[in-house]
Amino acid sequence: MQQYSAKDGIPGHWHLVHLGSRAVGGAGLIITECTAVSPDGLATLSDVGIWNDEQMEGWKTIVNFVHEQDSKIGIQLWHSGGKGSLSHPNMGMKPLSRQEGGWTVKSCSATIMNGVTPQELTVGEILDLQTKFVEAALRSVEAGFDTIELHAGHGYLFHQFYSALINKRTDKYGGSLENRIRFLVETVQAVRNAIPQGMPLMVRISAVDYVDGPEGWKLDDSIALSEILKENGVDFITASGGGFTNVSKDKVYPGYQVPFATAIKGQVGVMTGAVGMITDAVQANDIIVNGQADLTIIARAHLRDPYFAIHSAKELDIETAIPWQYKRGF
Repeated sequence: MQQYSAKDGIPGHWHLVHLGSRAVGGAGLIITECTAVSPDGLATLSDVGIWNDEQMEGWKTIVNFVHEQDSKIGIQLWHSGGKGSLSHPNMGMKPLSRQEGGWTVKSCSATIMNGVTPQELTVGEILDLQTKFVEAALRSVEAGFDTIELHAGHGYLFHQFYSALINKRTDKYGGSLENRIRFLVETVQAVRNAIPQGMPLMVRISAVDYVDGPEGWKLDDSIALSEILKENGVDFITASGGGFTNVSKDKVYPGYQVPFATAIKGQVGVMTGAVGMITDAVQANDIIVNGQADLTIIARAHLRDPYFAIHSAKELDIETAIPWQYKRGF
């Protein structure tokens, strides 16, 4: 979950305590917030990045602390594309002016997002972005992260390319599904070849756009994409949804996106993570026990309770390690 608490993309004390407390609280795997691979990949000026060594050193401190708690940590690499150059949430997430530090946003096409029309990326710029993802991945390896997740959902740049709602290109990066997923697939190939062979590579996708009609991305499209990602060395897919429109309230309920992970897991044979209003121990555990997904990925419940994992183990009567400093409290 974005914390909007960085300066110059550098994770600081807030991020150490925020992520570190979840490790102390028993989380098996922690995934960072969206981490930009370049300055123009930020959504706001308060997001974190890993495009330079100073940022990498900031992450090292956090990674080392998480490992000291016997937890694992992955980094979520990301580019906001046409959804960038916005003010801090406390200021309304509105487009930034040049005087406020804003920049020209670019995407697959000149399709309006957040009331702004981005510039269309050239093929040369697309290839340069792929290089930036590889460089960020190599810094992530050096920082000690256990896994890398490419964020390809929620309306960000990879999603902007593969959804026909946004992608109106007529070259090899637009048109057919094969062309629209090319940017993501080529980046996956490049990152997979750059990182250690045994390091898990994860991808988060929006399994559906929640938009009817031929241009909306559908679950069948995600299954086809997941097949190709698996063939190219992706070990794990988190199946989320949406990013371009508000989801109708009647479609949002506890576990409402779990069927996406179940379908991809069943039809593709790749490990999947389930997300979406997973809020209590029994619900999260049942998803795993019933074979609906391989991991439950829990965000807002962890914001409310840093010790969600320990409390869940207690509720389910499962033995779990508790930091010796806190045993008197449990």
